[in-house]
Amino acid sequence: MSGYHFYGAESAEIQDSRGLNPKDYYDILSKIWCAETCAPRLRDKWSADNKTMGQCSVTAFLMQDVFGGEVYGILRPGGNYHCFNVVGNYVFDLTSEQFGDEVLDYSTCTKQSRSIHFASEEKRKRYEYLKAKVMEAMKARKSQFSQSMEKSEVHPTK
Repeated sequence: MSGYHFYGAESAEIQDSRGLNPKDYYDILSKIWCAETCAPRLRDKWSADNKTMGQCSVTAFLMQDVFGGEVYGILRPGGNYHCFNVVGNYVFDLTSEQFGDEVLDYSTCTKQSRSIHFASEEKRKRYEYLKAKVMEAMKARKSQFSQSMEKSEVHPTK
C-alpha cells in the first residue's frame, strides 16, 4: 500500500524483530479491521471506506505488544480517549484517519492503562480477536515468503 495518511507515517521507521515497521502493520491491519473489531458505540459509523473507525485502543495496545513503548490517549468529547503509540521518539497513530481532516493534538495526552481498557470484557475480546487475526496474517506471510524462497533458484557465485 502506498500513500500512508496516518499520523506519524512519515517517520514511522521503527522495526520489530521481523523487520516490520508501523506501515507494514497498517497494511496488515487494513485487511483485518472490520465492524467486529470496531468499538460497539461506533459501529454504525464504521465502513470499508473508514476502516480505522473505532479501532484505536485495540490497535494501539496491539502495537505496544509489537514495538513496546507506551499508549497515550487524547481526551475526546464525551469523555472517551483516542489511543495512539509512543515508542522512544516515535509517535504514530495507525487509526488517525478516522477523524478525516480534524487535526488532533498529540502534545498533552494521558498515558493509558491496559488493565483499565481491558477491564471491559468486550474490548479485551476485540483485542484478542484482532491479535489472532494479525498472527494468522503473519504466519501466512511467512509461509508465502518460505514458498517463494523454495521456488527460487539459487545460483552460487564462483
